[in-house]
Amino acid sequence: MTLKLLAVSAAIAGFAVTGAVIPGVCDEAARATPITVAAASQQIAPDFTGITNWFNSKPLSLSDLRGKVVLVDFWTYGCVNCVNTLPHVTDLYAKYKDKGLVVVGVHTPEFPFERSASNVQAALKRHGITYPVAQDNDSRTWNAYSNQYWPAQYIIDQSGKIVFQHAGEGRYDEIDRTVAKLLNASS
Repeated sequence: MTLKLLAVSAAIAGFAVTGAVIPGVCDEAARATPITVAAASQQIAPDFTGITNWFNSKPLSLSDLRGKVVLVDFWTYGCVNCVNTLPHVTDLYAKYKDKGLVVVGVHTPEFPFERSASNVQAALKRHGITYPVAQDNDSRTWNAYSNQYWPAQYIIDQSGKIVFQHAGEGRYDEIDRTVAKLLNASS
C-alpha cells in the first residue's frame, strides 16, 4: 500500500469513527454551528422559485402566506441528517397547523436519483409527510435563500421576515418556542 493511499484510508476511517462529515457530502457540517438571524438583520424571505413539482398542495407563494408563520425546511430524502429531523418537523406541523403555522418542505436534491418525483413522493409516504413540499430540482429556491446545508430551517414571521435560521439537526425546543411565540400559543 502506498503512503498516499494509506493516508487517505486513515482519513476516511477517522471521519467514520468520529462521526465527522466530508464537506460536500450531504453538507451537515453545520450541525454543530447553528445560525440564528438577529432581530436587527431580519430580511424579507425570498419566494419559492423554480419549483418543478408541488406535493400535498397547490403551488404556494409567500405573499399568499402573509399573516401566517411559515417554517421552510430544506431537505433531501437521501440525507440521513434530514431524515433525522423529519419527525420533529412533522410533529411541529401537527401541533401548530390549526393555529396558523404553515410548513413548506423544500426538497432540493443533492444526487441525481433524488430528482425523481416518484422517489420524492415515495419518501413523503414513507415518512408520513402531509405538509406542502416543493421539489426544487434546479436549486433555485435554495439559491434564493443562499442556503448551503441539508437540513436547514427558516422561520418566517407573519410579515414575511426571516426571524430564525438553523442548519443541521437539533435545536428542536428552540424552534418550537419560536413558532409558539410567533403564534402566541403555549408550547
